[in-house]
Amino acid sequence: MRELRVPRAKSCHARRLTWLTCCGVDPRSARLPLDYTSQFAHDASPVQLQPIGWIQSPYTERFGTPRQPTVDTQVAGGAAQEGVIVLAPEFREHTLRGLAGFDFCWVISWMHLNTGWRRLVAPPRGPRTRQGVFATRAPHRPNPLALSAMRITNVSESEGRVTVRGLDLLDGTPVLDIKPYVRVGRRVSRTAPCATALTA
Repeated sequence: MRELRVPRAKSCHARRLTWLTCCGVDPRSARLPLDYTSQFAHDASPVQLQPIGWIQSPYTERFGTPRQPTVDTQVAGGAAQEGVIVLAPEFREHTLRGLAGFDFCWVISWMHLNTGWRRLVAPPRGPRTRQGVFATRAPHRPNPLALSAMRITNVSESEGRVTVRGLDLLDGTPVLDIKPYVRVGRRVSRTAPCATALTA
């Protein structure tokens, strides 16, 4: 005798999700958000970071080092220079897989030779009007982080080395992170001689 199977009734929650999906509504927008953050709100305690590697750069002093990666005039060597991001041994295994498929990468580094900072600074170009430090690219900051977009010219996964062009960092600068540059909403100008003229 053939067994008659009765379909299990959906719960009210499941029926509601099905209805929302059929109506073109993202179910996530209908759910009350969970709270994972209140206990950490306004927490200004110190943050620990570990460098993943360092920069091998032809620049060993500030004089002649580009102010940013796109600058290639009035710099040491007379043009954009190549350098190498060298990963520390504990970060080399598998971490660079796939990076060679990108033309550019973001490099987040720690400007370790900088000391002190000012709330107001005068930008090196344009009107000599003092601006708030957070409205400038001044290297002297409360946290001396640098954000550089560089052209990738070679990736050696086995050696943990990324050769880049258009760097604006001194030799030995600690590197905190590398991220591929993804062209979403912004692009790297094709007229730039090396790496980053970012346009909206």
